[in-house]
Amino acid sequence: MDADTARLDELGYPQELGRDLRILDNVALGFATISPVVGLYAVVLVGLMVAGPAWIWVLPVALAGQCLLLAVYAELAAEFPVAGGAYQWSRRLLGPAYGWFTGWVSICAYAVANTTIAYLSAPWALSLLGIDATPPRLVLAAMVVVVLCALAGAGGIGVLTRAVKSGIAAEAIASLGVGVALLLAFREQEFALLTDTLGAQTASGGSVLAGLLAALAVGGWVFIGFDACIGAAEETKSAARHLPRAIWIALLSVGALVILNAVAVTLAHPDPAAVVAGNDLDPVTTAVVSSFGGWSSKPFAALVLVAFLACGMAAQALTARTIYSVARDGVLPGSRFLRTVGRRRTPLGASVATAVIACLGLLLGLSTAAVGSLIAFGTAAVYVAFLLIALAALIARLRGSWRPAGHIQLGRAGVVLNALAVLWLAFETVNIAWPRASLAPAGAPVYQVWAAPLVLTLIAVTGLAYLVLAKPHRRVPER
Repeated sequence: MDADTARLDELGYPQELGRDLRILDNVALGFATISPVVGLYAVVLVGLMVAGPAWIWVLPVALAGQCLLLAVYAELAAEFPVAGGAYQWSRRLLGPAYGWFTGWVSICAYAVANTTIAYLSAPWALSLLGIDATPPRLVLAAMVVVVLCALAGAGGIGVLTRAVKSGIAAEAIASLGVGVALLLAFREQEFALLTDTLGAQTASGGSVLAGLLAALAVGGWVFIGFDACIGAAEETKSAARHLPRAIWIALLSVGALVILNAVAVTLAHPDPAAVVAGNDLDPVTTAVVSSFGGWSSKPFAALVLVAFLACGMAAQALTARTIYSVARDGVLPGSRFLRTVGRRRTPLGASVATAVIACLGLLLGLSTAAVGSLIAFGTAAVYVAFLLIALAALIARLRGSWRPAGHIQLGRAGVVLNALAVLWLAFETVNIAWPRASLAPAGAPVYQVWAAPLVLTLIAVTGLAYLVLAKPHRRVPER
């Protein structure tokens, strides 16, 4: 038994998945899931509309806050290198009931993220094919994306990482190459513009601070997904040593690219005021095409679509491994199927369930308002899961029931960083979930404005009801 298998056995599980990944493979999964292209394209429009060009200053704030969480993650990953970190770590820190609830929230959050990524990729696919985007066509195209991502995942972890690396190559061109070119060769605006809101605060009642807080809320979407590195813990060689490094490399590299491109797109855009006024709904493409010429629209769309596919593959892989990790303790409905491992040593049952759930969620795309609600909830749910993990770690530290025993031990500094991480995540969770008309389309129904708090409440009530009635935590083996 090698060291990785022996450690997994100590944690109570046999080695079922194929352990073939090296550290750079693991980094690739995290990088693709965070995705500078997907993250930036999902939020740049909203950021400009609520805070103007000055919105870019919320990105370093969000990145710094997430670095506090990564300090906690590094200690946990070094000690418990097991897939399904949200569930596995939390139940070891505060018990099986708390762990089950944290795992439940994480699964719901990841499921929404898969639907969101697929739906956002659909317009790029239709654009390449020259097809007009209607709600039914968007839904169909997004379902095709989900199926393609699922097939890549079912081919084995080796096939998945090769596909993801191809996507990362496209992201390198679309992020680093295009970003540097826009900034150095095609800059249209002065750097002073980055301190101007261009009147965007009117959408937030005239308050610049309120506009920046709204931008920080959407900016939170950019720096999630690094837990894909943890999802592949049982498929990574020397996982205890490599996982902490992988999450740091993935997040910091994506953070640098996102900030670079946010600045580049803003300064290369010929008319940022048109974006703030709502007259340009695709500022990134406008900046690229106006700089490089009309010929670049199709190649650029292809690069973006490939990046979305890589992100979707990695995100579905994370979801499947989280479901598999929880189901093998027999605490989810249909656990026998969900913990099934295919002949290619991948969580086949959980992968199928992940794809089916994503496709069902996409049916909401027939109502654009419903999809807007889904996107609003997704980011908030992920931050709730982060908060539950950080809170469990802090409580266990203060009780003295957990003292990090892996090769990363931050000592007293770990307690301080953990406390700061809890404060940051609590603040950002409330900030993201706060009902804002400025983040909803004009004339959106009340339920869309209140989507995040309403759906978070529904998820919490459903999870707690199952916990009380089915008592899944009583079935968790002692480990």
